[in-house]
Amino acid sequence: MRGMHSSGLSAHPNQEPRSPTPVHLRQTLGYLLPYLWDFKGRLILAILALLAAKGATLAMPWALKHIIDGVDRSLSPALVLPIAFVVFYGLLRFGSVFFGELRDALFSRITEHAMRHIGLRVFKHLHSLELAFHLDRATGGVSRDIERGTNGISFLMRFLMFNIVPTLFEILMVAIIFAAAFSIWYAVITLLAVVIYVIFTILTTEWRNRFVREANQADSSTSTRAIDSLLNYETVKYFNNEHYEAETYDKFLEKWESAKLKNRMSLLALNSGQALIIAIAMTAMMWMAAQSVIDQQMTLGDLAMINAYMIQLFIPLNFLGFVYREIRRALTDLENMLALLRRQPAIVDTPDAKPRQAGAGEIYFERVDFGYTPERPILRNFSARVAPGSKLAIVGASGAGKSTIARLLYRFYDIQGGNIYIDGQDIRQLTLESLRRSIAVVPQDTVLFNASIRDNIAYGNPAASEEEIDRAIKAAHLEIFIRSLPQGDQTLVGERGLKVSGGEKQRIAIARVLLKKAPILIFDEATSALDSHAEAAILDALRELAAGHTTLVIAHRLSTVVDADQILVMEQGQVVEQGSHAQLLAKQGAYAQLWNRQQEEH
Repeated sequence: MRGMHSSGLSAHPNQEPRSPTPVHLRQTLGYLLPYLWDFKGRLILAILALLAAKGATLAMPWALKHIIDGVDRSLSPALVLPIAFVVFYGLLRFGSVFFGELRDALFSRITEHAMRHIGLRVFKHLHSLELAFHLDRATGGVSRDIERGTNGISFLMRFLMFNIVPTLFEILMVAIIFAAAFSIWYAVITLLAVVIYVIFTILTTEWRNRFVREANQADSSTSTRAIDSLLNYETVKYFNNEHYEAETYDKFLEKWESAKLKNRMSLLALNSGQALIIAIAMTAMMWMAAQSVIDQQMTLGDLAMINAYMIQLFIPLNFLGFVYREIRRALTDLENMLALLRRQPAIVDTPDAKPRQAGAGEIYFERVDFGYTPERPILRNFSARVAPGSKLAIVGASGAGKSTIARLLYRFYDIQGGNIYIDGQDIRQLTLESLRRSIAVVPQDTVLFNASIRDNIAYGNPAASEEEIDRAIKAAHLEIFIRSLPQGDQTLVGERGLKVSGGEKQRIAIARVLLKKAPILIFDEATSALDSHAEAAILDALRELAAGHTTLVIAHRLSTVVDADQILVMEQGQVVEQGSHAQLLAKQGAYAQLWNRQQEEH
């Protein structure tokens, strides 16, 4: 089992550091713009609120200057409180905050809409990917990639539009005010400081971005390892490996801790450098302004106005550095999620695919060749025909290719040679939706959702009525079991169905299949995990279920297929014998040997 292997000696392959293609801002905006445009009216109102907030912010230092000059004895011996400017300053202060909050309220709907639809898009895309991807996936890491990716999208949409561009606009306006009202040197120092600050921030952030990526990879690997170990709780206990699991998990945590330390130290270097640039610029400008006041070239109100503009300018500039760092981090977070979106499904509808036409349910495998890898062929020149309404059993030793046949019919994989037909229709020319709707599977190990028994049964057809679900429960002989439970069919089965016995899980699987109402049935080792008593009971239910259906039975225990119309014996991907149970016993070949061996073991 994969679960048992994954808690063994080696880590999951997806726990290795991944190196997705770096995401650029322009590429990300291509994903975001359609969602912005869905709410263009709300977006325009948010931009107007933004302009009003910035206008109020830019006017506040000017109003402050007139208040200070109005109470300066050196300018006016008869002190008069400039009431109009005080009230105006208060209104500007309120307007700056109010319009900023209004902007956020208007834009939050757009952000939440984008997060919802992009999250849904990724979820649908994951379900469209082939089985091979999901067999190799690291669930914990993928979930963290999606979580960080959607959060990164939210950050980009909010701060790119409402912080980066407005801050650059504010810097330009302050430089113009300085040059027009005071001296060109104030504007030069301002713009020079901004340029140096931006260049330093970009270069340093690019340098430290590798530490952010390393921390993300360590975080995903740690989460993946923890989930993998907890999902295999029973296996850990079977082998007394709690200490080993703790040591292994601690190794992942150690890598995460080291990566986070590098991240913190590089952030210290970035913040310190930014603070030094701001401090030098503010010191130079305050020196010039103070000297001008002493020389009586400027008033105290002018000095306060310059100081207010510098504070007002460098606070958002410092925030601009934070936003740029966070944008780079958000783009890094988006890499893995967008890499998932860029991954093309291997199994897709052909351009001319058509829905399956209803038929009697005949299945024909014509000279099929298949291997999971080129160097390891599984099926070679495999041919078989299942007559409508009949039961074909495929038996053989483990690794003979039995379960692979069922996966190929369901088109989890595409064959490398030959053809597979249902009612004369090549399955590669059918839409996946119609093909899979016509096939129902009772697997070896039924995995249940952590929901009630009734909800798990209804999963076979979410649109089924209550009466149809009740009939399926009765047909699967679940009534006695359900009545024995205090909460009846509302009993929760636990994560992965661990609170339900193997026999009851298979009955739930049978009830699901009954609800699906598919003309073709596949029993893939459906009783191999059960004891003899449970197997006998489930076999009766499976026989009732198979009546009137075309049935493909994959089995290891020959006692479960003695009633099959045709039995194929597989060895190394090829059919070595075929016939009914009685015919194969009479041949005294491979089937008879396998039968005798199993009878002796029994």
